[in-house]
Amino acid sequence: MKFRVVIPARYASTRLPGKPLRLLAGKPMIQHVYERALASGAAGVVIATDDERIREVAEGFGATVCMTAEQHRSGTDRIAEVASREDYAPEEIIVNLQGDEPLVPEAIIRQVAENLDAHPAASIATLCARLNSVEELFDPNVVKVVSDDQGYALYFSRAPIPWDRDRFGKEVEVTALYGYWRHIGMYAYRAGFLKEYLQWPPCRLEQVESLEQLRALWHGRRIHVAEAVAASPAGVDTEEDIARVEAKLRIL
Repeated sequence: MKFRVVIPARYASTRLPGKPLRLLAGKPMIQHVYERALASGAAGVVIATDDERIREVAEGFGATVCMTAEQHRSGTDRIAEVASREDYAPEEIIVNLQGDEPLVPEAIIRQVAENLDAHPAASIATLCARLNSVEELFDPNVVKVVSDDQGYALYFSRAPIPWDRDRFGKEVEVTALYGYWRHIGMYAYRAGFLKEYLQWPPCRLEQVESLEQLRALWHGRRIHVAEAVAASPAGVDTEEDIARVEAKLRIL
């Protein structure tokens, strides 16, 4: 199965400006992500950015770069522009790999592409992992997902879903976590769908939750969710994350 990877990368970041270019174990973070994408077996890897500093560094380590517009609200919007400009075939599978995931396992990059290939009724495929702490369940930075019995997403939220009417609101024990899933923010799309997505304005749910995938559900499209075959460590958002990730990279 053939697939491509596009890595959206912005220089601006409220909590960590210049994040893609921060050095981790001697390499810019975006280079670690790029190398993980290459190792996944992708037919091609593109870094999509609107910043000349990122372009210069990325081309310096041999990456293909696509310069995109500045106004994109999400990584999916940026990748949709790449798909339109590169004129990918409608059925070509494109994986959205976030530029702040330097520890992402290569296996799950390929898995998300295979998930979409195996579900022709889906416009998007993505991954999830079991929640393992009460703190994660109630953390708005950890996105939760609820799916139907076929694995198609019903909803994504920063809130704890489903809400356990009888147990939540009291002291919540770890045993209450059975059946709760954390969304892993990696997506696979078909290029034809991305061209449609680019024409849709953000919907209210997307704006309220700040979750781009809700735009697809709003328009009646299906998202298939599979449990990740390998653990995906948290990405980089803070100075503390930089230290944590660098320590792990130095022992790999």
